Amino acid sequence: MADTFTPALSRFITFDRNTWARLSDNTPLTLSAHDVDALRGLNDALSMEEVAEIYLPLSRLLNLYVRATQGLYEASQRFLGNDAEKVPFIIGLGGSVAVGKSTTARVLQALLSRWPSHPSVDLVTTDGFLFPNAVLLERGLMNRKGFPESYDRARLVRFLADVKAGYKEVHAPVYSHQRYDIVPGATQMVVHPDVVIVEGLNVLQAPALERADTQLFASDFFDFSIYVDACEPDIESWYVERFLRLRDTVFQDPDSYFHRYAALSETEARATAAEIWAGINRVNLRENILPTRMRAHLILQKGSHHLVEQIQLRRV
Repeated sequence: MADTFTPALSRFITFDRNTWARLSDNTPLTLSAHDVDALRGLNDALSMEEVAEIYLPLSRLLNLYVRATQGLYEASQRFLGNDAEKVPFIIGLGGSVAVGKSTTARVLQALLSRWPSHPSVDLVTTDGFLFPNAVLLERGLMNRKGFPESYDRARLVRFLADVKAGYKEVHAPVYSHQRYDIVPGATQMVVHPDVVIVEGLNVLQAPALERADTQLFASDFFDFSIYVDACEPDIESWYVERFLRLRDTVFQDPDSYFHRYAALSETEARATAAEIWAGINRVNLRENILPTRMRAHLILQKGSHHLVEQIQLRRV
């Protein structure tokens, strides 16, 4: 009797762009062309079509998850005889430098805040939880900024624990990309929102097996997680192009930490960006960020034109 072939089961359901777009189920697009222009990041290819075909169905899916989670929480509270208010639904969003995480987070914030069941949506980036430059210098970590050890993970976990505990007001530290450092004394106030999006490089990191029972990570508090993915050569290309754009804009400011790069020629700027990518960002991607990809509930796979070509959704 001939052997029968059984395909390997996958943890994910895979959708091409057209199939995914149909899952919006006629959900109205609540963003205008002006809104999309304001949300577009540096060097991103965000368009009304991309929002309608990729992010609108995703917002519908997340709305279903939020409502289901809120219903489960209310049922649990009734069982326990408690009158506690609902706690925020937390979405973790990770991926490499220059892959478009920030734009994705902003678009989702804008779309989700327009759903009537959860109008209050906050966006927090983990950049604010980096150690100040003075601490990184003292620890010899300035060239590993963005690596897991460069973050005050205990403070990030405390922040998320307080959000999940339903505290009325929680404060997050603020990071300045212009200064390339934490802003002393500045905080972002999070006031009992319905949804919190937490965006950052290593947000999906998990503890090592030997410490899994003793150490909490940010990912332990996520109700849903998203990984923005692309091929490494494409991300490198986007990083270099973004560096060139920054050279012509932000780096021109004398107060910018990277003002020293403003006078570089295009050839010099490309070489500098490629060196930074190879020495820091590529290493972080391969060692820390990419290994967390399969922990996400949903993966947005981008093609070379910065547009999402495939979506993978973890099976429930």
